[in-house]
Amino acid sequence: MSPPTVVVIGGGLAGSEAAWQAAERGLDVVLLEMRPDVQTGAHATGWLGELVCSNSLGSALPDRASGILMSELGRMGSLLLRVAREAALPAGGALAVDRERFGALVTQAVTSHPRVHVRREEARTIPDGWVVLASGPLTSAALSAELARLLGEQHLYFFDALSPIVQAESIDRTVAFRASRYGRGQEAEGDYLNCPMDRAEYEGFVDALRTAERIELRAFEAPIREGVRAGLDRYFEGCLPVEIIAERGRDALAFGPLRPVGLRDPRTGLRPHAVVQLRQDNAAGSLYNLVGFQTNLTVESQRRVLRMVPGLGQARFARYGQMHRNTFVNAPRLLRPTLQSRTRDDLLLAGQITGVEGYLGNVATGLLAGMNIARLATGRAPVTLPSSTMLGALCRYVTEADARAFQPMKANLGILDPLDTHLRGRPERARAYAVRSEAALEEALVLRHE
Repeated sequence: MSPPTVVVIGGGLAGSEAAWQAAERGLDVVLLEMRPDVQTGAHATGWLGELVCSNSLGSALPDRASGILMSELGRMGSLLLRVAREAALPAGGALAVDRERFGALVTQAVTSHPRVHVRREEARTIPDGWVVLASGPLTSAALSAELARLLGEQHLYFFDALSPIVQAESIDRTVAFRASRYGRGQEAEGDYLNCPMDRAEYEGFVDALRTAERIELRAFEAPIREGVRAGLDRYFEGCLPVEIIAERGRDALAFGPLRPVGLRDPRTGLRPHAVVQLRQDNAAGSLYNLVGFQTNLTVESQRRVLRMVPGLGQARFARYGQMHRNTFVNAPRLLRPTLQSRTRDDLLLAGQITGVEGYLGNVATGLLAGMNIARLATGRAPVTLPSSTMLGALCRYVTEADARAFQPMKANLGILDPLDTHLRGRPERARAYAVRSEAALEEALVLRHE
């Protein structure tokens, strides 16, 4: 008897991981990816697993939320985590990758799997049979309409934004200094370039951000179903454009993405008032992205305002920031913690379309969807991970949150089950969460006999 066939729609982080996990468990997989023939407003290549925003998968420190999730992915045999480590760049305590190398390695691993058949075509309908829908936040109009019809729900919308990337040789190294916060990093001098601001420079920059011209939202960012306007003024709190943060108060940026903690300007020996950090974006070290600097300013405004940052006065941009619409479903009404549709057992959703935010969350839900569809298709019960694990807590959140005010969520310590013992210090609590997560995941792995 031939193994069941699974259709995976979408070749991003979640879809690539789901396809590989299902294939590794003996299923034949058809992976549908519309790029490069049909591009989105944010993608630039045809690579599977292309990273379109930051090149960082988050902190790899074991006592951070992303580090806990990273550890879980490692224990569960994640393909994309392994690839990310192969394509890693210096980034202090974070796991950052060379985008091109990462995309090439993901594509090679998935397309060379003997049970995976990649078809470069747009999925306009959701077929019958075993399906993992991982079409991502820029799901095409045709597929979005089909999904809304099938699930009986309007989509929700929020706007996400990309950070600019500058050419390394255009950064003034007499001003920008190399360092990682608190001395962390692989290199002796640190893994980041830091552009320090005094108070006057910072306040002038904030004023310029607040008054700069912004890009009018493009047609592809409008809601797909006529008359649906909900969410047009919503931004995801974990990825706010810098100009929106600046509107929230004069010091909002200095306590947010421009916080100077753990850094000292070698020219003065003092901590700056604010710091713009730049992270290496490719293996050659010729490109650097502005960390946490998502923006929707016009190109001309970006040139003018960002060159006000000390050290970037002559910056040449390899990519300007932009904003795009992210699409996700009302998961608390539509999905179970196994990532199955509540109305169709053989349809699973994974990735950002579920309301999970962040690269690691996308990979993790893809892994769980690939594992669960393999179990379901071979007559076994799907896995529901305990909410003392970070992946289990993410799945619980997106499927059990208040459906009336549902917003995307990324890995964070606040969604985990409370600890049995009260610990006052954050580092101590984080380490306790990490130890408990490891034990809970190991028990779940044993119980499921995989």
